[in-house]
Amino acid sequence: MTVASVRAWFEQHAPDLHLIETPEPTATVQQAAAVHGVEPGQIAKTLSLRVAERTLLVVARGDARLDNRKLREAFGAKATMLDADTVVALTGHPVGGVCPFGLATALPVYCDRSLLAFGEVMPAAGGTHTAVRITPQRLAELTGAEWVDVTQALPATA
Repeated sequence: MTVASVRAWFEQHAPDLHLIETPEPTATVQQAAAVHGVEPGQIAKTLSLRVAERTLLVVARGDARLDNRKLREAFGAKATMLDADTVVALTGHPVGGVCPFGLATALPVYCDRSLLAFGEVMPAAGGTHTAVRITPQRLAELTGAEWVDVTQALPATA
């Protein structure tokens, strides 16, 4: 289902967008950035979270991490990451290919403001060898996402 569901979703909602499929794996931020020749921050990672009784997706820049205090402030409760089996069951996408498009279950999507640092970002597209190039604003518009501030930048390495 995964990549096919994303392809079908794009055909219906954004026929101008095209999936990028690569022979190299792009399951991690570092792999995806190297394969696509972009900064790690431009990889838009989709995180699957449980907050109280709600399940939701947060899309954030690849080189940021979730900030527990900001998550509690934004969503009103502690957030926990879903396990891989639950992620696949709810999204229809494997870990490393999770994206907010073509979901098996309708889930609320939130885009972290960290994405706005880039004119173009690259979320996965339902598989560990796929992505799409899209502006952060269009990503939020297409998925009905709400903008939140729930990450902190990772410290720079020397």
